Amino acid sequence: MIEGGCLAHPWTMRRLAALLCAGLLASPAVAEGVEVDLELVLMVDVSRSMTENELEIQRQGYAAALQSDAVYAAVQSGLLQRVALSYVEWAGTQEVIVDWRLLETREDLAAFAETLSAQFNPALRRTSISEALIFGAEMIEGNGYEGLRRVIDISGDGPNNQGRPVTQARDSVLAKGIVINGLPLMTREGLGSDWHLEGLDVYYETCVTGGAGSFVIPVVDWADFAEAVRRKLILEMVGGPPSETLVPVQLSRRDPTDCLIGEKIWRDRRYDWNEP
Repeated sequence: MIEGGCLAHPWTMRRLAALLCAGLLASPAVAEGVEVDLELVLMVDVSRSMTENELEIQRQGYAAALQSDAVYAAVQSGLLQRVALSYVEWAGTQEVIVDWRLLETREDLAAFAETLSAQFNPALRRTSISEALIFGAEMIEGNGYEGLRRVIDISGDGPNNQGRPVTQARDSVLAKGIVINGLPLMTREGLGSDWHLEGLDVYYETCVTGGAGSFVIPVVDWADFAEAVRRKLILEMVGGPPSETLVPVQLSRRDPTDCLIGEKIWRDRRYDWNEP
């Protein structure tokens, strides 16, 4: 006998059948997302303080590192032997250069590196580390992957000077269980000393990075950039912090432990760039 499209059952079964027919009992949950060892978003500074030469060094440095034997070995060292990676350039706003890709083979790494030859956007200007962090966290949470670890890797040549306070953004990201690592660019190129912060590595360590195993690897010479990126990617993929990552710091009157120092420099030293 059929009742309402369902087979009749003894009373104890009939209630269950009715619930199923009404859609009130859900089927067992299906796991969503591809499991990976690591979800890693690379947030790369392209603000106005960066020269075209520096922008090119960054793109080429990441491309070279991704194609190295050591980085491939790091991918293979994980439990699942696969990593989800994206590459975003940021300043006051953000631009996704390479959206999320699953990296398992040398070919995957090479294809990702090849896309980094695209042209950068010279319209990006100020430095909002805070909004870059929030953007990176949103990318991780909506990417369809399920990582054993989740990491934002952010590089930059100066402190935050736009958007919400950097510590507010950092704490919001850390509360989601996302680790933040830093690659402060402590070189002397670009717009010059008006925007330079001695001890940028200390600023990154104090105000930007955090989470279990987080680290800061400073770059003090552009000739060392590719090697610093290679080392950083390996450490992130194998899940261990380096030892003695910080170089000796020469502190100036601009206190790198002041997490609002970038906003203060912008207020005191800004140029007329026809900002709205």
